[in-house]
Amino acid sequence: MTLEALYETIHLRKRPEDVAALVQDVLGERLNGKDAKLLGKAVAAALRNTVWQYTAMLEQFAKVVGAEKQVHKAIQLFKLDKQLQVGAYDDPDAIEAFVANVSPLIHKTPGYSNYQTDRLNREGRAAAGLDISRRQYNKLFRSLRHLEKKLKILIRERQKNFFQRVGKHGFAEDITREEFMADVNSACFIAYYTARCNLRSEFTVSGQQRPYDEIADMLFQRCRQGAKHTNWWAIAQVYVKPAVLEKLRSDQQGILLGKWTSLLEQVAVFLGELWTQNDFNRQTMVVQSGNDSTTWNNTAGAWNKARDSWINLLYGLGVEFVLEEMCPGKVMRLIAADVAAWHYLNGNSGDPDLLVWNKVPLPWKVLSGKATCRRSEVEAACKAAGLDAEKSGWIAPRPHGVVAFKPTPELVHGVAVSNPYLAKILKQHQYFSGKDVKPLFPGQN
Repeated sequence: MTLEALYETIHLRKRPEDVAALVQDVLGERLNGKDAKLLGKAVAAALRNTVWQYTAMLEQFAKVVGAEKQVHKAIQLFKLDKQLQVGAYDDPDAIEAFVANVSPLIHKTPGYSNYQTDRLNREGRAAAGLDISRRQYNKLFRSLRHLEKKLKILIRERQKNFFQRVGKHGFAEDITREEFMADVNSACFIAYYTARCNLRSEFTVSGQQRPYDEIADMLFQRCRQGAKHTNWWAIAQVYVKPAVLEKLRSDQQGILLGKWTSLLEQVAVFLGELWTQNDFNRQTMVVQSGNDSTTWNNTAGAWNKARDSWINLLYGLGVEFVLEEMCPGKVMRLIAADVAAWHYLNGNSGDPDLLVWNKVPLPWKVLSGKATCRRSEVEAACKAAGLDAEKSGWIAPRPHGVVAFKPTPELVHGVAVSNPYLAKILKQHQYFSGKDVKPLFPGQN
């Protein structure tokens, strides 16, 4: 049952400490004293072991609002008996099928919802055999029009949500229950490492926490020691590194390369759309008024995650020569103006990656063939910026070390708050959100 609970965490956004507690329950006495002590660092900060036993941070990724409201309204207006199955309101295919089935009832063509050109006039309604008033017809037409509009929003929001999740933990959600349960050590590493990957960004100039910490390394070494039973294919869905890829069959490496390449193509299209729709300052990547920074940063994270994995796989398959002709670069995230100023005040002259980003073609244009960017161009840009092109991950798998475990801070829009109940109140009053604050008056509480 505990292993089942551990599996559920890869679909959630649990704090690493709480996942570590489940790992402790699963491994129990199988851990030696040194490893148990190391894991205990995280377990001690699990919610079940703290005074508060509460966190104001959501323990799952935000869900996309489905079309239940619009479908129910259409069912009411058209006086239908048919109801969609539970969960179908979030499924674009089910919504599209519903629209296609209902539209003929008023002789409307799905996708054609212009009030001026697509509605039937009195003669058209009579010819179609619609014995209803203009007012009633307009209500029905408007209902389907709203539903089609919601369908477009739903498709886009699901895509944004998917990119956010895959940008954090890769293809963790593709791991089946059977694959996860096949090996205990693999399961424990996957669950804990996924939780570390899902950490939220902090408002800081000291850099974000790296996911591969000393506890993740200890769990990974257990996988290497029990390599005969380790499920390397499952691990490769979240941790695409040479030590894992060398354990896969060539056909598995090829399948994984296809998955990441397909993701790169999807993200590239969306990045191009966002770039066109927003007025970003490419030179500084500082957020400006009107910029959709959340969507951009989540999508940039998905691109960089996919790109890193793609390059790792190219090297793993021995086809890194592809980069000689096509070497799309990284995508820079937007940075808040106050964080940029904070960096400046600390004497930080700028991110060298930003200098490279400004010298090479936009990566989504490179992938689509609208621009060319060879490995030599990226190497030259990195050299001019004072970067090692290989160690920085621009042209080769980025090496990583093992960082010390650090407790997960309670965050309110990136700002650390010591008390989770205070964090909840600050969040409710929109502090640190960038929106108009709802003033908090403790004396009135």
